[in-house]
Amino acid sequence: MHARLFSALFAASTALAAAGTARSSPEDDRQTVAAIDIEYQEAVKRNDADTMARILHENFVLVLGNGTVYKREDLLDSARKKHIDYEKQDEDPGTQTVRVWGDTAVVTARLWLKYTSEGKASERRLWFSDTYVRTADGWRYVFGQASLSLPNEAAKSAQSP
Repeated sequence: MHARLFSALFAASTALAAAGTARSSPEDDRQTVAAIDIEYQEAVKRNDADTMARILHENFVLVLGNGTVYKREDLLDSARKKHIDYEKQDEDPGTQTVRVWGDTAVVTARLWLKYTSEGKASERRLWFSDTYVRTADGWRYVFGQASLSLPNEAAKSAQSP
């Protein structure tokens, strides 16, 4: 009786372990990360700190083109306090490219920002690269880098780098 129970438990645990290590196809990973990045941009636009916190890796870092560095809590605090009121925080259609290498993925896209901060309205476009890593809890956004504002002519080009 114990041998049968042990065999059944062993078989079940082996099946669970195998299921836990199963990998998605690179195309499935690409689509998943693309959707998460769009979800993240929407969360920023709505100042939705809860969704941002779910997507951001605990060691997240963002580096802007001017050299400013933000950590996870900086972005979450800004969203909670609604420092910026976004009208647009959207990837320009057709500019997103997702590259996947095993447990790492990089999203590159052109972002259109239109917002008010401290009573001042601004609008600009920039290129960004967002790096995601696969964790036990799914894909997490761990590192971002954003360009300086694009000149008007460059902002019109939809070509992804």
